[in-house]
Amino acid sequence: MSLDEKAWQDIRLRIVAAAKAAHRDPGSIRVIAVSKSFPVQALQTAYAMGQRAFGENYVQEARPKIAALSGLPGIEWHLIGPLQSNKAGAAAQSFSWVETIDRHEIARRLSTARDVHLPPLNVCIQVNISGESSKHGVIPSMALALAREVGKLPGLALRGFMGIAQTADEGAQVRAQFHLLRELYDAGRREGLALDTLSMGMSSDFELAIAEGATQLRIGSALFGPRGSATTTRIDHSMTQR
Repeated sequence: MSLDEKAWQDIRLRIVAAAKAAHRDPGSIRVIAVSKSFPVQALQTAYAMGQRAFGENYVQEARPKIAALSGLPGIEWHLIGPLQSNKAGAAAQSFSWVETIDRHEIARRLSTARDVHLPPLNVCIQVNISGESSKHGVIPSMALALAREVGKLPGLALRGFMGIAQTADEGAQVRAQFHLLRELYDAGRREGLALDTLSMGMSSDFELAIAEGATQLRIGSALFGPRGSATTTRIDHSMTQR
């Protein structure tokens, strides 16, 4: 078993254990492999191990990867970084998901730019659940109002909410932030919004996110290793052995 395969197997085992502890079906939880800054070869390795959904932070960095891997059946691209208005057109054409809508204008631009011959663009409302000024997202008190407006736009399919918890040693604090996002999700469903996605949890905190109902995890370093030349070398070397 290669180092790559072991990392992915370990993550799967941890997801199963966390889901069982929360009395949840592990099959209800998807992994978005955060592939930003990693080369195409790393994504090919992940794809060969069964991964299909990949998360990128930057439209310009992602587009060459999307083109290079366009022939792989079932591959799915998620934009998980903040989206600038002038990149909305490119994002609408290149991605299957945009998880970082935090204002109506971005959603409107995506709606206008989405090709009518493509399926609706799946979108999530990003909520600033940590309250940190360094993080993007609509404030929690405005999240449902934004969701209602985005849900009316043609060419978009509102799927749910996305959030990033504060990096903290205290697990209770992190879990409370995930719980806030879960409450918004539940409130939206009670209103009749067709929500099915709660995107939260990363390499350092995904077990806490699973306990609070996450349906999508955004995991990067725990799968690919730390970003940098050492990781790239390891992954490329494993490709030469396949």
